[in-house]
Amino acid sequence: VRRQGHVWRQSYTVGVPDAPLSKDEPNDETGTTTTFWPSPDIFETVEFDYETLRARFQQMAFLNKGLRITLTDERVGHVEIDPDDTAANEADAATPGQRTDTFLYERGLVDYVEYLNRSKKSDVVNDEIISFETEDTERKIALEVAMQWTTSYTESVHTYANTINTHEGGTHEEGFRSALTTLVNKYAREKGIIKEKDENLSGDDVREGLTAVISVKLSEPQFEGQTKTKLGNTEVKSFVQKVTSDQLGDWFERNPTQARDIIRKAIQAATARLAARKAREATRRKGLLESGGMPGKLKDCSSKDPSVSEIFIVEGDSAGGSAVQGRNPETQAILPLRGKILNVEKARL
Repeated sequence: VRRQGHVWRQSYTVGVPDAPLSKDEPNDETGTTTTFWPSPDIFETVEFDYETLRARFQQMAFLNKGLRITLTDERVGHVEIDPDDTAANEADAATPGQRTDTFLYERGLVDYVEYLNRSKKSDVVNDEIISFETEDTERKIALEVAMQWTTSYTESVHTYANTINTHEGGTHEEGFRSALTTLVNKYAREKGIIKEKDENLSGDDVREGLTAVISVKLSEPQFEGQTKTKLGNTEVKSFVQKVTSDQLGDWFERNPTQARDIIRKAIQAATARLAARKAREATRRKGLLESGGMPGKLKDCSSKDPSVSEIFIVEGDSAGGSAVQGRNPETQAILPLRGKILNVEKARL
């Protein structure tokens, strides 16, 4: 550790100090260097996958804007290089067995959203990536959000708590979703984009095509679920909900054209959803009408004239089989019932 004008050193074995903290040579720099040797007695494997580490460190750099992270693989013979990657091959030739990646994102989550949308084969709806951050010093909660809509049909919402990926969601995501749906509907009605007779846009409609990253930092996170990847702090929901409503509402007022584009995108999603629902209902009704809504065991007659047609209701399949053989198929239908037929004269309502 470089601080207070000196280098301070201490080593540990299985968490136990090997010696007291030592004050070594003078040094005007600040910073910490940690060397970690994994123990095969504790870890299942001491071979770490480079791509797994690379993805995690890049994620950490996105979540901590301005932080530079350099990953270097010094293991000889562990480098897998794409033969078509000229730059990588040149680097491999210069330093055999080594690979280095450096991550630095000055805009943090804005760069993250931009990175996520680059992989999508769709256009952006709002050119400017919406971003805001705030901190509640009393409750010791900090929030940072970046978001942008695209023309795709799926949402991509990523949530983090203290830089831990909460892929099961939690209270921070609940607060964000609630505020987003409420605000979009409120703004759309105030501006006359949605008429009074129209129903509200659903959360799925509003989030269609949305790419968002939500990062909260708090002093005492409570994680739920079997894998502990769901945030459970109740105070976070109201905090995120209020901040999102206020900040996004201000952005809508400052950018009315882009706000209308976002709402039109949601209305298109709602229209498609309602059309799909009507199509499903029509298909179901058609199926009922074609079958007459009658049981599958009905042996119908060929005549469609009710004045000459009759139906015989019989007990069981055996009686039904005999009746089918002796019937006039043009005017007589047979319906076998399971169990004893109710005596309607003795039955009470």
